[in-house]
Amino acid sequence: MNITDALKRQRIETPSWAYANSGTRFKVFPQEGVPRDPYEKIDDAAQVHKYTGIAPTVALHIPWDRVEDYADLAAYAGERGVALGAVNSNVFQDNDYKLGSVTNPDAGVRRKATDHLLECVDIMDRTGSRDLKLWFSDGTNYPGQDDIRTRQDRLAAALREVYDRLGDDQRMLLEYKLFEPAFYTTDVPDWGTAYAHCLELGPKAQVVIDTGHHAPGTNIEFIVAFLLRAGKLGAFDFNSRFYADDDLMVGAADPFQLFRIMYEIVRGDALRPEAGIAFMLDQCHNIEAKIPAIIRSVLNVQEATAKALLVDRDALRAAQDSGDVLSANAVLMDAYNTDVRPMLADLRTELGLDPDPVAAYHRSGYFDRIRTERVGGEQAGWGA
Repeated sequence: MNITDALKRQRIETPSWAYANSGTRFKVFPQEGVPRDPYEKIDDAAQVHKYTGIAPTVALHIPWDRVEDYADLAAYAGERGVALGAVNSNVFQDNDYKLGSVTNPDAGVRRKATDHLLECVDIMDRTGSRDLKLWFSDGTNYPGQDDIRTRQDRLAAALREVYDRLGDDQRMLLEYKLFEPAFYTTDVPDWGTAYAHCLELGPKAQVVIDTGHHAPGTNIEFIVAFLLRAGKLGAFDFNSRFYADDDLMVGAADPFQLFRIMYEIVRGDALRPEAGIAFMLDQCHNIEAKIPAIIRSVLNVQEATAKALLVDRDALRAAQDSGDVLSANAVLMDAYNTDVRPMLADLRTELGLDPDPVAAYHRSGYFDRIRTERVGGEQAGWGA
């Protein structure tokens, strides 16, 4: 498959919560025109797909996106040219989860959390979603607070119950996070822990890599290569970071890292939709305008992918096999330093899209309309 064909088939999922108000742990910053319900989030997601052509699905977060009729929500999305994607669970914002959710020492709290995960699978049945994405804030803050091994047993039991509930065409994607909000031990702190649980569960359980959830200096592309080789990479949560997990636009802090990650995807022949990797954004746009930031993020992934596809793999392998370190590095750098924006502009023109998606969005007048229409009522926000 040539580069143009590969780029035409690329798909990136946007998150419903990225269109809502968000902020740091100190302040949530409201913006004009922010959606007031899941239907308006879908409207905004449809705008991103309209101008990029490669963002046809939007992920839901339950209970933030809970509605009475999920079939109606799915139909509404279809009418606007997009579809519902992964269903994200939330077992971290209830008061009962102060000491954890599925690993909580209280059996009643564990039951409540597991029931919510099962509810999310029920919602998947009604939306047609393939992926259940799980992230747990569970962990401890003090030595001796709870038994570390027992918490892993509790986690395994909950995952098994939910795994057994999945349909034949559904998957469980297990996310990990180095720390926060549990600062002494985190129950799923790294890709190895997630991988071990997924391996024990079976083929419908796979690891999701959030690019912001690693210690400084972690070689994320190694994790990508390892999990691809093991057949256990199910998805990405793309964002960017400077310190912990600040969910900036993907590629904002280290675009070269994004290129290296996407090269391993290309190298592993995993860019094809048939490979089953869900390329999702997980971002909260705190001070920047929501829709343009998401469009920019989609374009950043597309640019990194285009550069990864330009790598001369024959030349790279020859340099690697001969032990020519500098030449091998130069092959990668030649691709990375190529300006792919003209090529992508031509591709969009060929597909009937504006060559400059951000400018096209601003000219559309959509923001002026929603800032007027969405006055009144409670705007959606992170956690609502």
